[in-house]
Amino acid sequence: MRKDRGVEERIGPEPRRPRHLRGAGRGARARVRRRARRRDGRRGWWRAATRVRGTLARAAPHARAPAAPARSRAGASPSNVLAAFPPRRAPRRLGRTVREGTLRDEPVDVVVVGAGAAGAAVAWSLAETRMQILCLEQGDWMDPARYPSAGLDWEIRRLRDFGLSPNGRGRPEDYPVRDADSPIHVSNFNAVGGSTILYAAHFPRFHPSDFRVRSLDGVADDWPLDYAALEPYYDLNARMMGVAGLAGDPAYPPKEPPLPPVPLGKLGETLAAGFDRLGWHWWPSDSAIATVAYEGRAPCIHLGPCLTGCAQGAKGSADVTYWPAALRAGVQLRTRARVREITVGANGLADGVLYYDAEGVLHRQRAEIVILACNGVGTPRLLLNSRSALFPDGLANRSGLVGRHLMFHPYGLVTGVFDEPLEGYKGPTGCVIMSQEFYETDRSRGFVRGYSFEMLRGMGPVSTALWGMGTGQVPWGARHHEAYAELFDRTAGMVAICEDLPDPENRVTLDPELTDGHGIPAPRIHYRLSENSERMLAHAVARGKEVLEAAGARRCYVDAPLRPAGWHLMGTCRMGTDPETSVVNEWCRAHDVKNLFVVDGSVFVTAAGVNPTNTIQALALHAADRIKKNLSNLFD
Repeated sequence: MRKDRGVEERIGPEPRRPRHLRGAGRGARARVRRRARRRDGRRGWWRAATRVRGTLARAAPHARAPAAPARSRAGASPSNVLAAFPPRRAPRRLGRTVREGTLRDEPVDVVVVGAGAAGAAVAWSLAETRMQILCLEQGDWMDPARYPSAGLDWEIRRLRDFGLSPNGRGRPEDYPVRDADSPIHVSNFNAVGGSTILYAAHFPRFHPSDFRVRSLDGVADDWPLDYAALEPYYDLNARMMGVAGLAGDPAYPPKEPPLPPVPLGKLGETLAAGFDRLGWHWWPSDSAIATVAYEGRAPCIHLGPCLTGCAQGAKGSADVTYWPAALRAGVQLRTRARVREITVGANGLADGVLYYDAEGVLHRQRAEIVILACNGVGTPRLLLNSRSALFPDGLANRSGLVGRHLMFHPYGLVTGVFDEPLEGYKGPTGCVIMSQEFYETDRSRGFVRGYSFEMLRGMGPVSTALWGMGTGQVPWGARHHEAYAELFDRTAGMVAICEDLPDPENRVTLDPELTDGHGIPAPRIHYRLSENSERMLAHAVARGKEVLEAAGARRCYVDAPLRPAGWHLMGTCRMGTDPETSVVNEWCRAHDVKNLFVVDGSVFVTAAGVNPTNTIQALALHAADRIKKNLSNLFD
């Protein structure tokens, strides 16, 4: 198979370790240092004695969070990491009342908004500076014993309490999204761990060519950094998240996943045979799933319903990977705290945030550095709502680009029906094999850029019945049970993840009418599929049918674009070197506000054709290292 284009010969730099910071600072920088000296009882910064081996940082004893007593979890093996979580709060209504007045909280050095994939990674990395770091999360800790996957009614509960759309769940932690006019609807989750609670843990990297789209294909823009710059952070993130995979994939530069790959199973072997018959590339997926016991996480038991939260603790969601280590290193995490806006001082620097607590009380949290990790919809929403005399169009929005260039991944789902059982109910939902045969541009196909194929496991019994009735395969009447038996465990899905080119007219704005429970304007989605995406989808579903038929499927069904598939939210605060054409620089610092950083998918310049979580976290780790390196002159 041909290798990915744009591979650089040079080797990327090793991640920089923080150094003692010297010299007298002024203003905000001096205040940060003075607090550090008071806290540590010495001059300058104390470098945490951390030693990364595998995933966990060894912090000083006084920095460790007290462990909570272990709790039993129905249907799941014990996990030391899960047992160390702080006690869960009883469910409370969030945002029912808003009290007048603003309480002032004790100032901190860094406030991180959002405790998902990016917020967890950046907080953990910055913790070794010994700065006082506080993360605000509008959701709460999830109790794995209450995940749908811990009970037999998981398919029913998944449709109700753990649905992908925030508009359908009705959880008090969620905020509404006006996306009815979009062909793709937003899917996210608000909790410690963010959307990694519900993701499938499919964990590919971007390709070197994904950072050079303009140079290679004449569309979109190049990133201000390359694959080599992120490679050491991909490697670090693989250890932190516990990535399972197989070395040697010809579609990528060399990489060594720390854990063995997810077993293919009968379904995976069946589809792999179809790819082999066509001579197309396939490879075992990189997956953030513990295939063996790893750093206190129990191994995957192939239960199946990964999209409802992993009761086993095997899936690498941020609440079981980064957060235990970050808390031990001294990071503070405040849950059920919904940020309304970022405040700025007369000097044009961010000086903190306003947030509502679980009782609806408004607080002012002062900070020297503000980091946003709220996803590609939540971050522009917050910036646009942070208007002031200095920033009348929203914070860091002098370019007018905050909220613009929204990118999803248009999904094309092809489901094949086979004659024989496939044991598709065994194993992780979406992490088996991946094909990148059609990843790079071939203009003879009628579009630029490309897509990946991911294999999906079979459906559960309720999903099989609903899908079968919806497609007319399981009619009511005398043959109902017979038709159902012919369908259950005989389906396999092939999903195409299509690259979405940036378009400034695809954007997030503030809705003039719809608000959340605190009166904060809801985000409104303006999005249309491009002609390029439509052609790519048509090509992808045709190839998906081809490979399923080569694998033995007797009939296929197509759903494209998959309407609820807006879980990859990118591009709305794009990075670049020119303040006129981008919102943040190459290390995620806002051009307009020197102590404001964005570390989520908002900063993506292009979307690539793979899941973005691994790259989001690699960028967050990269940004954290640059903050540490430049801390002595961060405000200059």
